[in-house]
Amino acid sequence: MASNEDRQFPAALAAAMAVRLNYADGDGDGVDFEPFAAFLSADETTDWFRAWTGNGELQGDHFRVFGQDGSGGYATFWLVHQGRALAEQPVVFLGSEGETGVVARDLGAFLWLLAGGFGPWEAATSYKRGWVPHPSSELTAVAEQFAPDHRAPATAVIEQATREFPDFDDSIMELCR
Repeated sequence: MASNEDRQFPAALAAAMAVRLNYADGDGDGVDFEPFAAFLSADETTDWFRAWTGNGELQGDHFRVFGQDGSGGYATFWLVHQGRALAEQPVVFLGSEGETGVVARDLGAFLWLLAGGFGPWEAATSYKRGWVPHPSSELTAVAEQFAPDHRAPATAVIEQATREFPDFDDSIMELCR
């Protein structure tokens, strides 16, 4: 199985995950995101990724899972840039119903996505008609502290991530059995 090294939240992610989010509880407001207190272990990540893809030969080494939506879809760093720090890796969403999406180019962009009132599910999907993001002053303060040079509206964060990784869905689907 994979190593459990590098499983500590970067300070910026820990600060953002400590902010109580306005959770979407069926009333149409808030975000559908439940942050974890720590990354899933390497073994848990591999078990999840094998189950998600139906491919028992895969390892979860390329992911650091840090939260989920209400249906069990995961928000995770995708370790696609060899040699780069975790904070420089894209944040992706792999939904329980097969949804996929790159939601932010890196941790700094992800902080601004959260500050703009989006969670990973909302950034990766467009299924919730009439949903309106509610920016967070607390998460804006976290983004300003840790990523002032990444400031961008949430929609721009999503667009930049999608443009940088246009083949993410195809790459993931090729791993599925």
